[in-house]
Amino acid sequence: MNAILTLNAGSSSIKFAVYQGTDDPVELARGQIDNLGRDAEMVFGDRREPVVAPDHEAGVQAILDLLEPVLQGRAVAGVGHRIVHGGITFDKPQVLTGDVLMKLAELTPLAPLHQPHNLAAVHAAILAFPQAVQIGCFDTAFHRGHPFVNDTFALPRRYYEKGVRRYGFHGLSYDFVSGEVARLYPDLADGRVVIAHLGNGASMCAVKAGRSMGSTMGFSALDGLPMGTRCGQLDPGVMLYMMDQEGMDADQISTMLYKESGLKGMSGVSHDMRDLEGSDDPAAAQAIDYFVFRIRRELGAMAAVLGGLDALVFCGGIGENARNIRARVCDGMEWLGLSVDDAANQDNAPEIQAGPTRVLVIPTDEERVIARAVADVI
Repeated sequence: MNAILTLNAGSSSIKFAVYQGTDDPVELARGQIDNLGRDAEMVFGDRREPVVAPDHEAGVQAILDLLEPVLQGRAVAGVGHRIVHGGITFDKPQVLTGDVLMKLAELTPLAPLHQPHNLAAVHAAILAFPQAVQIGCFDTAFHRGHPFVNDTFALPRRYYEKGVRRYGFHGLSYDFVSGEVARLYPDLADGRVVIAHLGNGASMCAVKAGRSMGSTMGFSALDGLPMGTRCGQLDPGVMLYMMDQEGMDADQISTMLYKESGLKGMSGVSHDMRDLEGSDDPAAAQAIDYFVFRIRRELGAMAAVLGGLDALVFCGGIGENARNIRARVCDGMEWLGLSVDDAANQDNAPEIQAGPTRVLVIPTDEERVIARAVADVI
């Protein structure tokens, strides 16, 4: 039986998983390479060890070498890739032909810190698996059916036509979680659901009958909630001030907003919620306070987009594990029917509500969404 490989490439990491079968593929293994370059490490099961992976091409080859015993002679028939930006054109998975790759490269200005690394992994996989079909799955695709008012900015119309619009991201996660909501809770399949993907990257999505109606992320992955190192919603006047008064150029501002802000920048302690919750530094507590405040604020906005709320779903590393954050988000939100059962929340139960509105914890699985897309093709 042939195998399916999924690759989720960042600037300094490659997450991977391998599956078999084409009818809801079965996972055989998963892992990741961290710190591509001189300090690269392979994380696989309980193992963490150095690996020679100076770039994405070498990283993909290292993954192939590692998986050889797992594959047991199975040929890799398809490779699925997470690609952050699909623009306004790609609203579903695509076979990555030469023409498609050219169009995706043209979208690099819309996601300069993500798109080049995603495409580098594609080219590396083509070299490693020349006979395999290469499939791109886009983080923006899930949001492409937004109503116009949730898709535009109040700028001159020509910019909207050029592609300056709200794209939304984390679409693979929302795709998986909304599918799980419909599978596990059929009465919510046509309902009004807000999904909170909370991790080092964080966003929220308003979903009605399985379709995205609004997202906290907009033109870039900077918008909306504060994140591990990203700022979240920011008055554009702040950037004008930085240019005019601080003399900062685009690269300096980009570095600050993407890598030096968010929980890390506010706390001065760490980007990791576990570190912040364990710290006695008042700035760490303030960073958590702001994180919770913004989730609650956006929760009200997403409920307004939907015209009500039938369920709130937590996913992502923080959403799935940070019990205190979940409780604080729902505290005092009885006006939306939200409250948390303390015992169920402490147990990380799938259902943690104490009120009429469902509060769910559903682990996300972006790799499975990618594997299913590949299976549909092969």
